[in-house]
Amino acid sequence: MGALLEAEGLDALLVTSRPNIRYLTGFSGSAGVAVATRNALLLVTDFRYDQQAHQQSGAVARVEIEGTSVWDRLFKELAGGWGLGAGGLIAFEAHAISVKDAERFSSGAGAAWRWKAGGELVERLRVRKDAGEVAAIRAAAELAASALRDTLAAVRPGQTELAIAGMLESALRRHGSETHPFPTIIASGPRSALPHAHTSTRTVAAGEWLLLDFGAVVEGYCADVTRTVVVGRRADESQRALYGLVQEAQRRAREGVRAGMSGREADALARDPIEARGFGAAFGHSTGHGLGLEVHEAPRLARTAADPLPEGAVVTIEPGVYVAGRGGVRIEDDVHLSADGPVLLTDGCTDLVELV
Repeated sequence: MGALLEAEGLDALLVTSRPNIRYLTGFSGSAGVAVATRNALLLVTDFRYDQQAHQQSGAVARVEIEGTSVWDRLFKELAGGWGLGAGGLIAFEAHAISVKDAERFSSGAGAAWRWKAGGELVERLRVRKDAGEVAAIRAAAELAASALRDTLAAVRPGQTELAIAGMLESALRRHGSETHPFPTIIASGPRSALPHAHTSTRTVAAGEWLLLDFGAVVEGYCADVTRTVVVGRRADESQRALYGLVQEAQRRAREGVRAGMSGREADALARDPIEARGFGAAFGHSTGHGLGLEVHEAPRLARTAADPLPEGAVVTIEPGVYVAGRGGVRIEDDVHLSADGPVLLTDGCTDLVELV
């Protein structure tokens, strides 16, 4: 972090994003602020997290516990010998702070320093995953696969989407997921054509698509998986054709993606075969996104993404085709962009499943 601050001409960075606080300090509590200088790290939180903060962060950061205002304590600590004399330049995370809190910088104790809206500095570090981070995402993916197997074994026509979501989320917890990184999406029949459908009370009928988009978390790191199955009877010819197209596109992208190619080039790996079959307009979202402490982070695999994909990143590969009134298919796996090529972290079991 020190080298990045120096390169940016900054004396310190105020960190208010919870994932960024966790990345730098290990602290997973829901309240607190951190400051990174070129050679030190400070975490300020409240009395609820006294033991937790010292256990998680004490080895890497100075931990201060405040019973009233963490902001007052933060400014007191900054003024008390952190190498940030009056006029020091501190960046703040403009994307992760409220206007009310930002007003503290221009009045009262905060006015002793110069403040600058910073870019997503910590996110630059987070994009490249180390071996421990990759292992956590792989573990989350493995338990997600186990939870899915348990759930599909119990799915029957006549169940509601909400009931199926409940079974899946329960299985995720039983297998060890710390939380659900996003609201589970269960979409059936024509509703599977809604890429980000809200799980509903709709009853699933025999012969319909059932799309399941869900995640798991291990040690704070997320896995993100989507599978689409047919419930109650064998798929018909049109279903097989649509599924085969998405499967082909997804496999082409997950096997062909490489660090160094642009996000646009990676997106094209999945988009080109879909467009060639005349379904380009039915694939309206990007091919994938970065994955880590957040379920959506850098980099992006999209038509508008010109930047190269960094070595070490973990990304999703999730093309989909959505036909209004008929339903849709999305298939999603998680891939580590290693120096030797793509490494699949999810199970890659993408053959069409018919629950008969």
